[in-house]
Amino acid sequence: MTRSRLESRLRHPRHERRGEARLPAVAATLTAILLYVALPEQLLIAPRYLLPALEVLLLVPLIAVNPRRLTRQTRLSRAGSLTLVALIGAGNLTALGMLIHQLVSSQVKDGSQLLVAALQVWLTDIIVFGLAFWELDRGGPVTRTQAPRAELPLADFRFSQDENDDAVQEVSDGASGSADWVPTLPDYLYVSVTNSTAFSPTDTMPLSTRAKLLMSIESIAALLTSLLVIARAVGVLR
Repeated sequence: MTRSRLESRLRHPRHERRGEARLPAVAATLTAILLYVALPEQLLIAPRYLLPALEVLLLVPLIAVNPRRLTRQTRLSRAGSLTLVALIGAGNLTALGMLIHQLVSSQVKDGSQLLVAALQVWLTDIIVFGLAFWELDRGGPVTRTQAPRAELPLADFRFSQDENDDAVQEVSDGASGSADWVPTLPDYLYVSVTNSTAFSPTDTMPLSTRAKLLMSIESIAALLTSLLVIARAVGVLR
């Protein structure tokens, strides 16, 4: 094995028990919150800043528990992180429902505004489901890096790295079995992007019932956004 390949294996967070970096999750969460704030007024069921304020109130203590890396977890912080993702998801799905309702029940003339709103809902959909996959799979981001592999909960997703132990060496050296690899937030965001664009799993397979349910909801939401909302906005549907 080359020196660079050996070093790349040793740099993995599980070997150093450093945990995932906090910043990517914070950036993704804030992006989803800002996308919601920027939605048109008619897609909001509450005052514009009410739901974002609640989400920020949940996010701040989570950052306080793990300001730089995700290494600590309590029952309260775990419940808070799941509640935060659920709030973002509920707000976005509600906005999608209201957008579709307006499209099918009234005469809409501002196609450009609808295109922007559809894009905001779709991007938020990708972010929130990526965060949901990240929070649920194998016990969440803290458990995945801090617990021994033998103690990890059952996986919700099967990544290609989980099956690469018998591949050629330059591939197998980065596999779960040989390198102790575990997925991080970018991996789950990628799963969310591919599921939202292909409307089905691609290279990462859902294993648990909840993973299949979440992927189904995301696919349906993306399908409605792309086929109905965007099509109506550009005048294809009358």
